[in-house]
Amino acid sequence: MSEATKLKHLEFIQNVITRMNTNSFMIKGWAVTLVAALFALSAKEANTKFYIIAFIPIVAFWILDGFFIATERRFRDLYKDAASKTESTVDFDMNPYSDIKVWVINPNDNWFYKQFKKILNKLKVNFYIIIGWLLGIFSMTLIPFYGVLIVIMFCIKKWFNV
Repeated sequence: MSEATKLKHLEFIQNVITRMNTNSFMIKGWAVTLVAALFALSAKEANTKFYIIAFIPIVAFWILDGFFIATERRFRDLYKDAASKTESTVDFDMNPYSDIKVWVINPNDNWFYKQFKKILNKLKVNFYIIIGWLLGIFSMTLIPFYGVLIVIMFCIKKWFNV
């Protein structure tokens, strides 16, 4: 393999990172727009139901944004790993969880033991995904953004008696 194949692999990974970043930006825009619309509707109708309903999209978008942040982080780690490889070891791996060490399933194992290892492997990978997602949700980029949205909601509720 040549340097061009390594660069192409890095370009693939960079495209995914860019897509995750774009999705995160779009989610933030939708969150602000939807909350503003619900506040306007709440003020127009003088109904506090819309104010309470505005919390639902904030939490939903926060969780979804956390997923995009966590996935972007995993792909950035994959990019670092791919960049450190030599041209002869480029494998075009696009699995951001390929670095998780899992149980090796031996063909000589009995059926029950094979199934047990498969379940443990799935649990281990899912555990890393969930932990990464939680770290993404409570990252220093999302807490200020969504925290400010929630604080603004409380301030508007208190000051304007919505």
